[in-house]
Amino acid sequence: MLSRLGFPPIGPHRRFVTAIAVDALGSGVFMPLTMLYFLAVTPLSLLQVGAAISIASAVSLPAGPAIGALVDRFGAKQILLAGNALQAVGFVAYLVTDSFAAVLLWTIVVTVGRTAFWGSYGNIVAAISQPGERERWFGFLGALRNVGFAVGGVASGIALAIGSDLAFQAVVAANAATYVVAFGLLLAVPATVRGGQQSLPGSWRTVLSDRPYRLLVVAQVGYSMPMMILNFALPVYVVTVLELPGWITGVIFTVNCIMVGLGQGLVVNAMTGRVRYRVLLLTQVVFASSFVVFLVCGWLPPAVATGLVVFGSIVYTLAELSGGPVLAALSAEASPDHLRGRYLSLIQLAWNLSGTIAPVLFAWLLERGPEPLWVVMIALAVVMVFVVGRLASVMPAAAAEVTNAAEPVTT
Repeated sequence: MLSRLGFPPIGPHRRFVTAIAVDALGSGVFMPLTMLYFLAVTPLSLLQVGAAISIASAVSLPAGPAIGALVDRFGAKQILLAGNALQAVGFVAYLVTDSFAAVLLWTIVVTVGRTAFWGSYGNIVAAISQPGERERWFGFLGALRNVGFAVGGVASGIALAIGSDLAFQAVVAANAATYVVAFGLLLAVPATVRGGQQSLPGSWRTVLSDRPYRLLVVAQVGYSMPMMILNFALPVYVVTVLELPGWITGVIFTVNCIMVGLGQGLVVNAMTGRVRYRVLLLTQVVFASSFVVFLVCGWLPPAVATGLVVFGSIVYTLAELSGGPVLAALSAEASPDHLRGRYLSLIQLAWNLSGTIAPVLFAWLLERGPEPLWVVMIALAVVMVFVVGRLASVMPAAAAEVTNAAEPVTT
């Protein structure tokens, strides 16, 4: 039954899976309130809060590759635990933070902790799963995190409705507690996921000279940038450019959460027997189709645009569901085990770069009317079609089929 829903056999990894769910729950509680929390409990202006968060994000960019090297040297489990500990400390400190310098300092701590989490997460998932079933594992855990975000979002809505400083502080304290709980659960991650294979050859020169993997990083940017649309562009486009009611953005987010939470496993199951690069090609075509829908919304009356923008968000989510698990599996399998931390740090760097560039770029494009953003995103999707086509010819794993079954272990 669980297999039909796209869930992998969890077996001895229940604590790890539970830790991921708990972590997502806490993150889902705080993410919608990040800016509002500091505005409510500190004397800082909106500009100061935004500057602190942006600087912290920029600081995390060089932290990613450094963390990748640490993962290879000390093992993914140790870095994952350190990331949870840093985030727990940072959120506890938020409870007594009331100045720009303090907000900046502790946001850097939290951001580096989050980077450490994502810099080691993929290594652990690759270690507990077998080639052939990694799309299923990455898809399942991604869906689980999405459900956690959704449930946490409901809790954050309650805090918003109350609106008091105490309610906001309760959210931060609860988030800190989830990191502590997740830390305890992650202590049980089996020792087999540890790295530290220093005797094997390899260095950053090996990683950076891997041309097929560099192309995969470009393909990852081509997926990561569209993934920023939902948070940074669509709400502004719907409310400010299309001048539609604000509740529509809530509907869009709810639809996205439900589709990912309930449909990710089914989509991964439907990929069985499909060639990976062709799935990635389809992802870009579907992304482009959703951007065309959003573009057309700007030319229609509000009543029609309301329904069409929700339809566009459904199409957009289908692209998210198809591309994410395949890229995650490819990223893990196309890297040697003893250098996987460094390799996957480049994938994390692609996400961090997209998260740093997207808010400014999208805002600049939206200020120029309803068309420029979607024209640029459609053009990006077209370019990525050629990138993915090239990837298939230089990376054998990209030309392999999705099997959703563990490959037999050879001795």
